[in-house]
Amino acid sequence: MIGNHLLQHRELSATAIGVAAYIQSLPDGAPVGIRALTERFPEGEARIGSALRELERHGYLERRTERLPTGRVATRTYSYNKPATTSGGPPPPPDREPVSDPEPDPDPKPDPDPDPDPDPDPDRDRDREPVPTPEADPSPGPGPGPGPGSGPEPERGPSPAPEPDPAPEPRQLHPGAADLLAGLRRYDPRLLLAERDVQRLAPGVSTWLDRGADPEAVGLALTANLPEPMRSPASVLAYRLTALLPPRLPQAPAARPVRRPDPFQTCDGCERAFRAPHPGRCRDCPPEACEAA
Repeated sequence: MIGNHLLQHRELSATAIGVAAYIQSLPDGAPVGIRALTERFPEGEARIGSALRELERHGYLERRTERLPTGRVATRTYSYNKPATTSGGPPPPPDREPVSDPEPDPDPKPDPDPDPDPDPDPDRDRDREPVPTPEADPSPGPGPGPGPGSGPEPERGPSPAPEPDPAPEPRQLHPGAADLLAGLRRYDPRLLLAERDVQRLAPGVSTWLDRGADPEAVGLALTANLPEPMRSPASVLAYRLTALLPPRLPQAPAARPVRRPDPFQTCDGCERAFRAPHPGRCRDCPPEACEAA
């Protein structure tokens, strides 16, 4: 049912009244843009667009720019039976569920008590010197007995052996050093190294990489102008790793951020796509203030 407030509107044109009546007869979700209406009616895009702007100006239509879940920006049109219903927003889609607040995390478990002190080192008491115990002289003497300090000197236990020095920690090699040496065969088939040669030359390559050398540059420096004939490839690489070692290279400057173009927007007047930082009208459509005047 269509009310007389629309069919007998004093300020709407016949085209606007007809377009509004047609839009209200469509189901929810039907396309009601300028292109869809132009394909349905013989009027051109100019008259259809003018009719839609009349209905929007009097509150029968409302066009909103919304962002779809895919990231694309589209214009959605809402039709109202009475202009008074435009004060409230459209109902939410039926498939959208209210978002509930996340439940708070349970209280974290307290950290376990630290382990008690370990048992004392049994070797600690072994390293201590034994307490000397005086021994009685077995031979009888004329006096009442031996005086203090007259007995034999007690024997001392063996001195503990000195602890060996801890072994030095192995050097942490660059993770790409061994792979770089194994891949030199791509430059020259003669550089197919044995596993022991790779392990022996990996510290030298790691030094190059730690100083900021590019892996590709290291490979070119080791494989350029190889001698003919080459009887020991590992010896040639070992000499070049030492003789051609570069100094510490400065870090490359940070790359400047690339400015991305403005996203595509849909014009509120003609529904054409154009690039702009914010939704609105394209430069070919007049501003809304001019149309209202």
